[in-house]
Amino acid sequence: MDKSMMPTPFSNHHNWYTSVLSSLSESDEAPSMHLYTYNHVMDGFSAVLTKSQLKKLQHMTPHLATFEDTLGQLHTTRTPKFLGLKKHAGLWPVSGFGDDMVIGILDTGVWPESESFHDKGMSDVPSRWRGSCEAKGFCNKKLIGAHSFSEGMKHLKENISKTDDYDSPRDYEGHGTHTSSTAGGSRVQFADYFGYAKGTATGMAPKARLAMYKVLFLDNSYDAAASDTLAGMDQAIEDGVDLMSLSLGFIETKFFQNPIAIGAFAAMEKGIFVSCSAGNAGPHSYTITNGAPWITTVGAGTIDRDFAAYVTPNDQSYGTLIGKSVFSQNLLVERVPIYYGYGNKSKETCDYNSLDPKDVQGKYIFCDGMSVSELETSGASGAIFSSDYGNFLRPKDFNLPFVVLEPTVGNLLKKYIINTKNASISVKYGETLLGVKPAPQVAYFSSRGPDTRSPWILKPDLLAPGVDILAAWAPNRKSAPIGDDYLLSDYNLVSGTSMASPHVVGIAALLKSMHRDWSPAAIRSAMMTTANVFDNNNSMIMDMTTGQQGTPLDYGAGHVNPNKAMDPGLVYDIQPQDYINYLCALNYSRNEIRIISKKSTVDCSNATLDLNYPSFILVLNNTNTTRSTFQRELTNVGEPSSLYRVQVDTPPTGMNVVVKPSTIFLKDIQ
Repeated sequence: MDKSMMPTPFSNHHNWYTSVLSSLSESDEAPSMHLYTYNHVMDGFSAVLTKSQLKKLQHMTPHLATFEDTLGQLHTTRTPKFLGLKKHAGLWPVSGFGDDMVIGILDTGVWPESESFHDKGMSDVPSRWRGSCEAKGFCNKKLIGAHSFSEGMKHLKENISKTDDYDSPRDYEGHGTHTSSTAGGSRVQFADYFGYAKGTATGMAPKARLAMYKVLFLDNSYDAAASDTLAGMDQAIEDGVDLMSLSLGFIETKFFQNPIAIGAFAAMEKGIFVSCSAGNAGPHSYTITNGAPWITTVGAGTIDRDFAAYVTPNDQSYGTLIGKSVFSQNLLVERVPIYYGYGNKSKETCDYNSLDPKDVQGKYIFCDGMSVSELETSGASGAIFSSDYGNFLRPKDFNLPFVVLEPTVGNLLKKYIINTKNASISVKYGETLLGVKPAPQVAYFSSRGPDTRSPWILKPDLLAPGVDILAAWAPNRKSAPIGDDYLLSDYNLVSGTSMASPHVVGIAALLKSMHRDWSPAAIRSAMMTTANVFDNNNSMIMDMTTGQQGTPLDYGAGHVNPNKAMDPGLVYDIQPQDYINYLCALNYSRNEIRIISKKSTVDCSNATLDLNYPSFILVLNNTNTTRSTFQRELTNVGEPSSLYRVQVDTPPTGMNVVVKPSTIFLKDIQ
């Protein structure tokens, strides 16, 4: 709605919207239902309307646009050390561990009793905080806000499960508890997942405050209504969060139709940093979500930790084969027979309905690939999979002991089985390996750029830890099968870009705590310009899908490096009007831009696709020949009287890159 057209008798826009809605209903039809009034994310409201009521609303002069409600989906003991965060040196102590920064998380809720949300040693809640807790006894000095938003879900005829979720801020799924504790969880000693990844769990900003805005609820899957998501972001802005993380996404549309893009723009205008998951639709190109340039979009990478199981054939000439497993028991299996359906393609890959229980009863099964549905009812005692994707099979997905071997290693075991009568193996489970190389690698599932809606901005922005991340969990959630029952755990290992975004928002909280005057764009710039493009082998970051060198369309500027981001020297800052200039150049209409910006007038006199972004992307023409000029404005946030020299290390093949001037002298901090 065009707020500038609100009639003078109304004291506020909520009363105006209520009056407008009441005027839409005829006496013989159901009255309209007012769900939310938005105070910050947009000038508008959400409501349940009949077709005739909607038609009347659309013919009113103040009406700008109407969008149908849609659904969005869900997309650490080691990562602080992997990222170089140290208790007595670097960004952690300098930033006060993110002291008093407030991180808003939009997710599935939170399990407040988790030890990761203890408030021991924390000061009183900052007086500037305007938030509250919906549920009595839910909050403390660490978890200072908790709300749930489900009205949109309910009126989309999505029934929130009464047995598998709570219509409250409490987390049933575990996802929101995991992301919250990753971003700003307190230090917890002796955290582990059934003996794996044992150590001290801590969030990226352990002294930061947390506020949960539950917008994801279980129907058949975990979904979020656009209206609820906007309401959650609106409330977070109202409460006074400093940063926001959303590990969810909607079907990608133009920015003025995307609830996260709209809400994030309003947050950015208030100085609130917004981080979002890039999506889990990789490894294909053009799969990125949450690609608006005012959002920091985060892909997922591996860390230098793995979980090993040892497979020893009953023939010493093959040695011991190292595979991956997080089977929930410290188990030693000795000389168990192993079956491989050699010569039958369906049996070799363990396809559904291909195995005869008489062949596999009491044996381990060797499978080419990761087909698991057949094995649990086959009578087998365990499984060995030959696959590149060993990081992503979890005990909750499979109720037998299992090991995943990389194909080259799997081929050795396969050779042994084929050439040995009555082949048998011994298997030892339960070891955590540290210092694994190479790391990081781009996770195969991490969504890739470019963004089809905005190909002139390189996305994702950054890579962050997102594979096998240990963090707090909802302890009522089944974690691992044991016999006919399930084990529960206070901590869980989870993978996804959902895990990467809270790492970045936590690091951003550290930076904001240290540099209170930095804008969201400056914080993102500091992380991007100092990111690593090399792994711990000092080679370019690899794509784990191909085993080849990754590209900026896979990992953006590189893997986040917190300590370097503390002192970037120069930043590429961006003001709200700069984003509007970019939207103008995308040929958005003035009304479409007003939906995002809430401005009564839109100035497109300086429209440009060349946003002051800390990365560059060149879109070639059909002949693959072009000449393009990029302009950037740099702000010195380092030492005064600093000299910077430009160096182009490895320009793309067939391209010539010239930077003018090649040296920059900045006398003052500016």
